[in-house]
Amino acid sequence: MIGGDGLTPNVIKEADSALKAHGLIKVRVLGDDRAVREEIYRQLCDQLGAAPVQHIGKLLVLWRPIPEKEVDESREARSNGVREVKILKFSKSGLRRPEVKKVQVAGNQRVTAGGLIKRAKKRVASKKPA
Repeated sequence: MIGGDGLTPNVIKEADSALKAHGLIKVRVLGDDRAVREEIYRQLCDQLGAAPVQHIGKLLVLWRPIPEKEVDESREARSNGVREVKILKFSKSGLRRPEVKKVQVAGNQRVTAGGLIKRAKKRVASKKPA
C-alpha cells in the first residue's frame, strides 16, 4: 500500500521482495489523482524491472518472473541417503587397541551405542475411527 508519502525507498524494497517471492503482486495506492497513480505505476515498473499487468482504480498489478533458486552442490552429493560411519569397538580387557570399522548406513538406519545397525521402525497408522 502506497500512502500519502508516495513512492519511498522502503515501498520499493518491499515490492521487490514480494516480487521475488510471489512474482505477481497487487499494490493499492491511496490518492484520488489518476495521473499521479499512473506515474507511480510507471516508476514502480521501471525501477523493479516488472511488467504492468492491470490498473483498475487505485489497484496496480505488477508481474515479474520469479528468479531460479540456486541448487546447493553439497545437497546433490548427499541426496542418495547412504553415508559412511566409523564404529569404534573397544576390547573387553582394555589392553588391545580399539577396532575401527567403516560401515555404510542407509537413510532409514541408525547406529546404536553398542555399534549395531538398526532399521527405523515403521510408522503405526492411527487407530482412530475415520
